[in-house]
Amino acid sequence: MKLNKLLSPLVTDTITLKNRVVMAPMSRRRAQNGVPNSSYELYFAQRAGAGLIITDNTAVTANGTGYLNVPGIYNEAQKAGWKKVVDAVHARGGKIIVQLVHAGRIGHSLNYEGNEPIVAPSAVQASGVMRIPGDLHVPMPVPKALTTEGTKAMVQAHIQAAINAIEVGFDGVEIHGAHGFLPEQFLNPHTNRRTDEYGGSIENRSRFLLEIMKGVVAAIGKEKTGIRLSPFARINDLPAYEEEAETYKYVIDELQKLDILYIHLSALVSDGSSSIPTAFLQDVRSRFNNLLMLAGGFTAASAENILQQNLVNLVAFGKPFIANPDLVERFRNNTELAIPDPETFYQGGDAGYIDYPAIHTNERSHCAAL
Repeated sequence: MKLNKLLSPLVTDTITLKNRVVMAPMSRRRAQNGVPNSSYELYFAQRAGAGLIITDNTAVTANGTGYLNVPGIYNEAQKAGWKKVVDAVHARGGKIIVQLVHAGRIGHSLNYEGNEPIVAPSAVQASGVMRIPGDLHVPMPVPKALTTEGTKAMVQAHIQAAINAIEVGFDGVEIHGAHGFLPEQFLNPHTNRRTDEYGGSIENRSRFLLEIMKGVVAAIGKEKTGIRLSPFARINDLPAYEEEAETYKYVIDELQKLDILYIHLSALVSDGSSSIPTAFLQDVRSRFNNLLMLAGGFTAASAENILQQNLVNLVAFGKPFIANPDLVERFRNNTELAIPDPETFYQGGDAGYIDYPAIHTNERSHCAAL
């Protein structure tokens, strides 16, 4: 199958990308003390053939870290580490956006510095366990419910993180409104049992996320602002709720008013079925006029197909980029893809991170001096 659209440039008034292949955000969890190191620099530079790279989820505050060894962008050491990553990607002709996250109730206080507690919209504990130092797995704690003032402070933390990102040279930011983290915890009535201006109605439950988006747009510009959403995904112990479709339609309509760069939808695929129905995707497409991106189990052929249908503008690939730093060239040359090692997805050192070879370029030798 010819990949005429997937491999063609995307040219708009606000951004130009050399192809429609996006490297999806993946939490590889190799940042000691939240600081991206030289291996981060090499890892992302190796994959600069993507039209756009979106980084690991990157914490906006210490207690927003979530998982062990997740990077942050809230102090000077982290900013310095990210600047080297950004410069390395730009030197290879790539573009890179940072995904900003506050994990909310998904985390553990032993995974970050300081004494701030785990927080959430309401004191609703998440099921499951969290890996902590010592390779131990313990239950996640009952979070502290944010006050109204504390909620507004979290909005400001996202805005400041976006400012930090632009200062170090990122091409933009993606607010992580998906996967059961803090913004989605506000959207979902299971985790949002508040009675103040941030709880109750669809408008109130959406307020936290939309205040973040409005603040970030004002601070860095709409043309540098994107968002990730995962409707119907059921990730991190967030159940379905009656108003879910209507909630997302309201949010997307408000995002259209803000005229942001893109919406990035994250779908889970099980037995060949996507968590985002085609009819819902079509509805999103009708509501949002700017760039629409979709992630979720794509092959090169299925990505080309959905692009040809004009349902989305960009397709994000996650796991294929782990073992195939030259993924775009493998697509171009119809080369078999390497299979990644799941044991090193979320932990480890350089093995399973920067040692997967590129076939079509000498990227590793080129990057070794970066």
